[in-house]
Amino acid sequence: MVARIKKTSSLSNAVNYNEKKVQQHKAECINAVNYAKDFDQMNFYQKLHRLEHQAALNERVTANSVHISLNFAAADKLDKEKLNQIAGTYMQQIGFGKQPYLVYQHFDAGHQHIHVVSTNITADGSRIEMNNIGRNESEQARKQIEVEFHLVQAESKKQQQTPEVRPAGAQRITYGKSETKRAITNVLDVVLPQYKYASLAELNAVLKLYNVMADRGPEASKMFKGKGLVYQVLDEKGNKIGTPIKSSTFYNRPTLAYLEQKFKENEIDKQQYKRGLKTKINLVLLKGRKDLKSFMNELQKQGIHVSLRQTERGNIYGITYIDHINKTVFNGSDIGKEYSAKALLERFDSSVQKEAIQQIRKTDVIVEKTDEKGVAGEIKKTGDSTLIDLLSSEKQYDYLPGQLFKKKRKKKRTQKM
Repeated sequence: MVARIKKTSSLSNAVNYNEKKVQQHKAECINAVNYAKDFDQMNFYQKLHRLEHQAALNERVTANSVHISLNFAAADKLDKEKLNQIAGTYMQQIGFGKQPYLVYQHFDAGHQHIHVVSTNITADGSRIEMNNIGRNESEQARKQIEVEFHLVQAESKKQQQTPEVRPAGAQRITYGKSETKRAITNVLDVVLPQYKYASLAELNAVLKLYNVMADRGPEASKMFKGKGLVYQVLDEKGNKIGTPIKSSTFYNRPTLAYLEQKFKENEIDKQQYKRGLKTKINLVLLKGRKDLKSFMNELQKQGIHVSLRQTERGNIYGITYIDHINKTVFNGSDIGKEYSAKALLERFDSSVQKEAIQQIRKTDVIVEKTDEKGVAGEIKKTGDSTLIDLLSSEKQYDYLPGQLFKKKRKKKRTQKM
């Protein structure tokens, strides 16, 4: 079981999100705990009013909405009674047993999961402390519930899964096969709280694995200047497709302001994993990997995806490491100069690049493409890709600005009279 907890400032958004799913026949309200009426005897406003009435007992707390999702493995087959028992046990263990809360069973994913909406304001107006609740109370509750209800254990599942397996609840999006907003929401629900990224570029490195991109638009655009943000689906070649969706319209409001706060938190939290990542990269290098392709493949076996960044002209200027085991994202140069794209390419022996090129011709290579200003996109190239050109010993990229290659004009000598 995997539990995710979101604390927001809008109870109405949380309840409305679930009730809309009910209207679309993608969810069902299966319980209302500590309510005066049964869940099937209340309308939307009655369900919401109970929560808002209690939240109003402490007006100093603005983030008074608690939205929890409990996700189960595909092998777990649970009926409504079991789901309600699990929800009750979980809420009791994390200190919300006496709180009013609604339980919804959702049917819009490949695995069973429930959503629970509550408030962190108690009946006496005090606030339930939620700092580190996910790491402490929730984690303890998860382990107990997995044993008590004979569920697939999240830790054992993590140990057994291969590096290619992505977290439960998110799938690579294929445009047109599912509702776009719902598909993007599934991806964001997994990536935003689980991965530790410290910039929009690092976040996009993960999102693009699911064919999703967070986009601020060109620097001169009104959206960029107004700190706007949209999410968009990408096709298999990394091109934007479909209509972009404003971040403010998603129920959990993954806006730029929200992300910037996450950047600050993650920058600190992910540092503890830097040394371990460096060790894994060093071990791969010590094995004598002499070309970029084999280097990337070897890291992939250890759950580390390597994303390359290149300009429109074909120059690879950056590399990003995504550690799926520890859910961390690092820019190469942030780990150390020797792990940057430039240093790695210089390290590889040019005499073996022809062999690497032949390997690349047989397989697809995911490469992130940006324009000269760093506006990101992603393309998949096969065969005569820019990466092949780069690896070719006949082409040299020394990362110097183009102006430095201009020939100097000879000064005309003036004849002395």
